[in-house]
Amino acid sequence: MTRISPPASVVLASPFLVVACTLSLLARPLPGLTPATQPTTPPAESAAPPTASKYPAATMPAATEPASATPSTTGVAFCENPQPLALIGQFESAILTRNGALLASLVSPEHGMDARLYRDGRVVNYDRQHASALFDSTFSLDWGNAPGSGLPTKGSFQELFLPDLLDVLTKDYEITCNQVRVGGTTYSALWPYGGIDFFSLHVPGTEEYGGMDWHTWLIGLHFVGGKPFLYAIMQFKWEI
Repeated sequence: MTRISPPASVVLASPFLVVACTLSLLARPLPGLTPATQPTTPPAESAAPPTASKYPAATMPAATEPASATPSTTGVAFCENPQPLALIGQFESAILTRNGALLASLVSPEHGMDARLYRDGRVVNYDRQHASALFDSTFSLDWGNAPGSGLPTKGSFQELFLPDLLDVLTKDYEITCNQVRVGGTTYSALWPYGGIDFFSLHVPGTEEYGGMDWHTWLIGLHFVGGKPFLYAIMQFKWEI
């Protein structure tokens, strides 16, 4: 899928609607472009302290066969490579410390990073320049209709994505390579990016809530110039 750089408009890239993340979506001005409305309040400090990855390269999990509809182009070779898992550690650190510069450095220079709040929701593609401002921007986006209620979900990345990312990254999550890890579902949980390797960051459900409070983030990576970069992030939860 080709990334559309600002100021391109929303285009239909079947089967998902890809929203090009233009600078008008950001509250922090960038050089040479017109800024959006400035935030009325500064972003809150992250409740989670800086931390290193729970899964350093030395503890790479065993490789598994891809569970997505379309097999990965690298498969087991990807899972046995310590570089992708090291990038997951950097991604975790960027989120926990709200480090926009670090996050931007992990984003694919060729494709950008697709962000999907709902499995069948709208997709926003962030290039490196705009990814660097995600922890400061308060610009509200429509991310699609919420499961269950069917109501539109609108808000900024830091308002909607950050709490859900922290809900997994601050817990003792399980990580699996090229396998979608979920709890009970009322839908088919599939990785929609054929040929793109990914990790499941999964927190199992608890007995207190009948196992329905499980939570999973899928982090897709691809290689550019021999190095892995973020390609897409999306989450799965229990849906009514």
